[in-house]
Amino acid sequence: MRIWKQLLLCLCVIVLALGLWVFMVPSAGETLAKYGVPEQVVAAIRPQAAGQTTANDAAGGNRPAGQQQGQSGQGSGGQRGQGGQGGGNRGTLVNAQPVTTGTVNDRLSAIGSGEAIQSVVVMPQATGTVNEIRVTSGQKVVKGQVLARLDDDEQVIERDKAQVALRSAQEKSASYRNLQSVSRLDVLDAQIAEEAAKLALSTAELNLKRRDIVAPIDGIAGIVAVNIGDNVTTQTSVVTIDDRSAILVDFWAPERFAVAIEPGQPVEATSIARPGQVFTGKVEAIDNRVDPASRTMRIRARVENPGDVLRAGMAFGVGMRFAGERFPAVDPLAVQWDGEGSYVWQIKDNKSVKTRVRVVQRNPDTVLVESGLKEGDRVITEGLQRVREGAPVRVLGAPETAEVARQ
Repeated sequence: MRIWKQLLLCLCVIVLALGLWVFMVPSAGETLAKYGVPEQVVAAIRPQAAGQTTANDAAGGNRPAGQQQGQSGQGSGGQRGQGGQGGGNRGTLVNAQPVTTGTVNDRLSAIGSGEAIQSVVVMPQATGTVNEIRVTSGQKVVKGQVLARLDDDEQVIERDKAQVALRSAQEKSASYRNLQSVSRLDVLDAQIAEEAAKLALSTAELNLKRRDIVAPIDGIAGIVAVNIGDNVTTQTSVVTIDDRSAILVDFWAPERFAVAIEPGQPVEATSIARPGQVFTGKVEAIDNRVDPASRTMRIRARVENPGDVLRAGMAFGVGMRFAGERFPAVDPLAVQWDGEGSYVWQIKDNKSVKTRVRVVQRNPDTVLVESGLKEGDRVITEGLQRVREGAPVRVLGAPETAEVARQ
């Protein structure tokens, strides 16, 4: 399309839009008259607007001059009154919230794994065949209790032989001591033979005793892993015994709590197996270094288990409380950003002042910041787009704003 056709089309569109505007907007005629458009043109576009204007002028022309002047004065006074009221309402209308105080690093929450305070895997001290099992899964056992027995026929024979040899050595040693004709050296040899026979008997009795598999600690027996007739060695696991009178919970704490945690501090633990129930304990041990990969430190807590409701291997939610650090807390809507960082608009003497802040921690309902703000200071949360440095502001709902609205 050529350029002159495009210009003609644009001109038609403008004229059509102007005609619709004059036709639809009641005050369009007055606006055009203010800009010097002749009344004949306005009447041609919208005759009723011109007719109304002419009627008004005629009515005004028939009024006395004094009445017209009075109305003019009244109009001017009304405008001045409205102007004065507008002057009293100067200032951007905003919403503000007071600064509160929040605490950071006052609580530690972690996930830990529990283990029995003592746990032993029982293994035989000798090789042999299982002849008897005296324990069942879940049974409470005491230290020294026999859990199972191995075949011991050979060990019994060796013990009896050692007893016979000991009696022979004892009689020979006694005879030599009573005879005057026996040399002193022979008497000494007989005494040595007696001591050797005693040692041999002790060895035979120890070998026989080791045919019994006994509990090394007090606790609860797990599942028995062997059956009667199984041939076991010193590497065979027979049963596991757990002392769960208390549970040790290992968890990992962030590096920032490394210097705040000390042995003996109280700990609260919860378990999925016991919902709603809180178990108390204390810090048992602290690792001596921070893991460089995760920047966490291993902590071990001891949680008492008087009702025997906790088990080794359970997952625990661990919580600890600290004094923490206190910082000013502001509404999240109040924090703004620019090229220099974060800031808030603070209200001082009914004026907006830009105050720089450093965000410490974001919470769902507040933001903890480090700045010169104090508790009770007001910061702007709504109407921030119209706020300028040092400009007057009016707080929605404030007493001074309500007083101005009544005037």
